[in-house]
Amino acid sequence: MPARPALCLRPRDLRRGAVLTLALLAALGATASAGCWERGDEHRIEAVGIGAGGADPGRGSRTGDGSATGDGSGPRSGTADRDAVARAAAEAVAEGKSGKKAAQEVVSRSGDRWGVVYDPGEYEAFEQDLDGHWTGVGLWVGRGRGDRIEVDRVQPGGPADRAGIAPGDLLQEIDGRPVTGLPAAEVVALLRGAAGTPVELRLTGRDGGVRTAALRREQLSSEPVTVTQLPGRITVIKVASFTRGSGERVRSAVRAAPADAGFLLDLRGNPGGLVAEAVTAASAFLDGGLVATYDVRGRERALYAEPGGDTGRPLVALVDGGTMSAAELVTGALQDRGRAVTVGSRTFGKGAVQMPTELPDGSVAELTVGTYRTPAGRSLDGRGITPDLAAGPRAEERARSVLGGLRGPS
Repeated sequence: MPARPALCLRPRDLRRGAVLTLALLAALGATASAGCWERGDEHRIEAVGIGAGGADPGRGSRTGDGSATGDGSGPRSGTADRDAVARAAAEAVAEGKSGKKAAQEVVSRSGDRWGVVYDPGEYEAFEQDLDGHWTGVGLWVGRGRGDRIEVDRVQPGGPADRAGIAPGDLLQEIDGRPVTGLPAAEVVALLRGAAGTPVELRLTGRDGGVRTAALRREQLSSEPVTVTQLPGRITVIKVASFTRGSGERVRSAVRAAPADAGFLLDLRGNPGGLVAEAVTAASAFLDGGLVATYDVRGRERALYAEPGGDTGRPLVALVDGGTMSAAELVTGALQDRGRAVTVGSRTFGKGAVQMPTELPDGSVAELTVGTYRTPAGRSLDGRGITPDLAAGPRAEERARSVLGGLRGPS
């Protein structure tokens, strides 16, 4: 892992990634202080979404060997004192104990719902996820009732999918180790490993049957942006996550769309990602101006769209409870500035700004330091975004109808 000044809380540069972790993976920000902060546009807003496992931020949060989603229930996040976290880690290391474990205990007691401590390997895997690549078996898991680990989603065509593992299955053991009650980051760490290495999973199916699946880890990847042309001159831009390059792909899709197209921006199930990518994506539909504000320990900062975006063609944004962090940042900007009609259900509600600090044993603590707000000043953490038009299972159908109304008669 690249060197970082010891115990220096700093925003990550764009190479390393600015993450809105709603997994905030995700709210990214920057400042300058005591030589520990870098340039203001190279910041990180964490989103719980993207990550190698991340925190165990509460029941209903989801994570896996690729990414995460959640239900947004529960109280808003508190904050953990970084000095106390670093001190606990240093004392544990001096006593020959785990600095990561000691730091995580402090974070857990602080009420920092999104705070998490990674060991160096977990942190490096987290970084790799931001490129849209990871090594694993292709499944996402979440904490279910009774601290059980439930399969939330599987990567199409991945090892888990080929073995018949399906959403709703309960993961009992990984290589003989019980996983019920383990933090999500530990479960993910057990799923991870070098490509080609074997891993054995013991699961309880939705029918109650118990079985064992012998898998081999693979290098997996996901396509963050897909574009589909539908009848009625509709260009659907589906953004699965804001990994590196996704913002420019959105802009390219907008530029390449037919001159008479209407846009349906599908952000459903998007767990967040890099804030810089989210701002670039918003810039595709805005001609400059404010995208969001955020604060880092009481100091307000702002994120602005680049000028020159498409502001003439109609736009509808599709959202749901899995729309998190960076995806909420985009949604809030388009909604507040009157650029898009939003359709679907209330979004997750993660607007916590988190930044990393390296601990004495090489672990990295991601701690909440502030919140971000939409252009109209709305704080979304714990609240989410209420769409302009509520829609359930037939949300896409309704969105297409709304888009037709915005376009007027053919």
